[in-house]
Amino acid sequence: MKHLLGSLSILGLLAGSVSFPALAQAEVNVVASIKPIHSLVASVMEGVGTPDLVVEGAGSPHTYSLRPSTARKIANADVVFWVGPQMESFLETPLENLADNATIVTLKDAHGLTLLNFREGGNFEGHDHGAHAGESAAEHAEHADEAHEDHDHEKHEDHADHEHEKHDDHADHDHEKHEDHADHDHDKHEEHEEHAEHAGHDEHGDEAVDMHIWLSPQNAIAMLHEIEEALSKADPANAAKYAANAKAEAAEITEVSEALKADLKNLQTKPFVVFHDAYRYFEEAYNLNAVGSVTVSPEVLPGAKRLSEVRQKLEGLGVSCVFSEVQFNPRMVAVLKEGTGVNSAELDPLGSTLDSGPQLYTELLKEMGGAFNTCLSGNS
Repeated sequence: MKHLLGSLSILGLLAGSVSFPALAQAEVNVVASIKPIHSLVASVMEGVGTPDLVVEGAGSPHTYSLRPSTARKIANADVVFWVGPQMESFLETPLENLADNATIVTLKDAHGLTLLNFREGGNFEGHDHGAHAGESAAEHAEHADEAHEDHDHEKHEDHADHEHEKHDDHADHDHEKHEDHADHDHDKHEEHEEHAEHAGHDEHGDEAVDMHIWLSPQNAIAMLHEIEEALSKADPANAAKYAANAKAEAAEITEVSEALKADLKNLQTKPFVVFHDAYRYFEEAYNLNAVGSVTVSPEVLPGAKRLSEVRQKLEGLGVSCVFSEVQFNPRMVAVLKEGTGVNSAELDPLGSTLDSGPQLYTELLKEMGGAFNTCLSGNS
């Protein structure tokens, strides 16, 4: 019996010695939220494993609904990468409820990241790139706040007039005055439509910050370092591979970005309008001249009054191009530019038409640069 027990003990130790290295080298389960983030994670993991992607295909984080199969991936994840709740709001509750054992990496908090504030929101008059070029994020925020205060002052004066008339109408209950009240309500609704749109970015205490952080190549490189650190901590056996991959991807992003700077250098003074204020990181990386946006948030389409206002100003500002977006109805931009002679092109900030994987991020930069080049140079 003693010999039998001793043999079993030795077998157990042998089994343990065989199985332990296998467990140590088991592939880490990684989930990434949207295509650009997934691409950066996939580039760092290349040769080690493949991360799962939450928002696949042409999906948008603005309208995405979590699928059961994706919820299972999150529940089984060791590490989850996302921008943050201001970008992927649909993930906030699932991460709290499903990813108890996972490391959640919020990339908006990455070390070395540059964060930019939204501009005047729905106000068409643009940010003066020449006057504020080279400013820090805090200085940009100060100028944006000053412009926003001026804009709000005018709007609130109009709003106060409407409110005064509305209360008079309510007191008198006069039919004709109620017709006026309806008109004022309609105007007031369109003004508040812009506030409602902006409120979509006002959650969780970072209301002023633009979360399209990956559209800055330097931010992408900062995120690569954050991704590398998180993966190395979760999977120390492959730390050297993660570090080498992150370094190689950073070098490739730098090379592509330098080529884009050369391509776009002669187009920096050309004014253009974007569908919604989502491109400031790209614009500032290449010193491009955005002068306004059609709508603050893509979830709320601009009304007829807003479109009319923007159209009236297109020619006055000498706009060269108005950009639509892959994720949202391009007919809106077609209607906007009709009869103006302004060029148009489509931007795809999420790379929704590109194949997911390590190559997507640099391809996204090239596609964005190509769209700006074509439209601003008048070849669209």
